[in-house]
Amino acid sequence: MLRRRLSAKNQHNKMEVDQLLSLSGSALAQAVSSLLETPGLYVFSDILELPNVRELENGPHAPVFQLLNLFAYGTYCDYKERAASLPELTPAQRNKLRHLSIISLASNLKCLPYSLLLQQLELKNVRELEDLLIEAVYCDIIQGKLDQRNQQVEVDCSVGRDLGPNELPNIINTLQEWCTGCEAVLCGIEEQVSRANQYRESQLKVKVQVETEVSNLQKTLKASAASPSSGPAPAGAASNQDADQPAEPRDPASSQEPRQPGKKSSKVKGLRGSGKIWSKSN
Repeated sequence: MLRRRLSAKNQHNKMEVDQLLSLSGSALAQAVSSLLETPGLYVFSDILELPNVRELENGPHAPVFQLLNLFAYGTYCDYKERAASLPELTPAQRNKLRHLSIISLASNLKCLPYSLLLQQLELKNVRELEDLLIEAVYCDIIQGKLDQRNQQVEVDCSVGRDLGPNELPNIINTLQEWCTGCEAVLCGIEEQVSRANQYRESQLKVKVQVETEVSNLQKTLKASAASPSSGPAPAGAASNQDADQPAEPRDPASSQEPRQPGKKSSKVKGLRGSGKIWSKSN
């Protein structure tokens, strides 16, 4: 709905601007003054670029041209400073110039204090200011809300105004700084991406190396587990095993033969170095 209203206004304004091409002199000056009162017309660069309108700058209707130039680039404060050399404003023109001043202030500040607006627009009280702001909202030149508690208006967005010749270098510098900042951000992103890729490649190499070592270790363990024994155990091992086992105790009674009754034990003496054995019985 908003786009339809703006499109209809632009078509209507274009028709009125095209009608100026056939006018000149006082008729043209009168038509320009009427256009300054046209509702919904807040951009005047198309009118200023018309050849017949430019001819008014150096003629007897120069004040009308200066007033048109003020509506394109100036504010209500600018008009008050130059009011002596400019035509007197009609109520509709004064109201529109105040709207244009609100747009200029909203382009620099998102919260406009009532005190600032009262000073810039030369209004008597807050009631007149709020009525003007509500009218500006309904005209679709600003969007926001009134904060009566804090005595300010919070602007969400606003329409644009014509760019003056002196403003173009600042805009170019701003755009150049923005482009430079974007290039710096892109360079930083590329460095981060390159660093991330290098880290990823190094981690992949480490992963492959670890997997290779684990695979080799698994193969080694499987080969050692599957290999057969190297032959029968040596005899020494068995004897050592028998030696490690404790000897079974012998029954002393079983190792001795039973003595016969009536006989005494004989003592046997052997002489060292002799092959004879002497026995002595009692």
